[in-house]
Amino acid sequence: MTTRLNPYITFGGNAREAMEFYQSVFGGELELNTWGEQPDMPGNSPAMHDKLMHSMLTVDHAIAIMGADMPDSPGPKGAPISVSLSGDDEAQLRGWWDKLSEGAEIRAPFETAPWGDTYGECIDTFGVRWMVNVAAQEQ
Repeated sequence: MTTRLNPYITFGGNAREAMEFYQSVFGGELELNTWGEQPDMPGNSPAMHDKLMHSMLTVDHAIAIMGADMPDSPGPKGAPISVSLSGDDEAQLRGWWDKLSEGAEIRAPFETAPWGDTYGECIDTFGVRWMVNVAAQEQ
């Protein structure tokens, strides 16, 4: 089994909407489990019955995003974490940027950065900060 580090994002009630949005951005397979399916989990309540206790979007061997609605959580807004996407496939990364940044707060436009790469940063409509970096092509 491959070991990987992947983000686990806590949402304040809109995890299903967020994870379905990320699936529309990245593609992949989305697994959803509700609190109602796990009646013995600590924190479970009738109010959480239809909320996500756990979800996982698996895109390929390199990308997996997990998320859940947690009782009493305000969601990721203001959380001190960013999700970074980087590589040299400009078409793929630009496509992801275009979808992630739609309706988002743009912190840095997707353009050539001082270090020579193409870089953009946004906070999406779910409060998650994304950094997208395309490595400059060697000339």
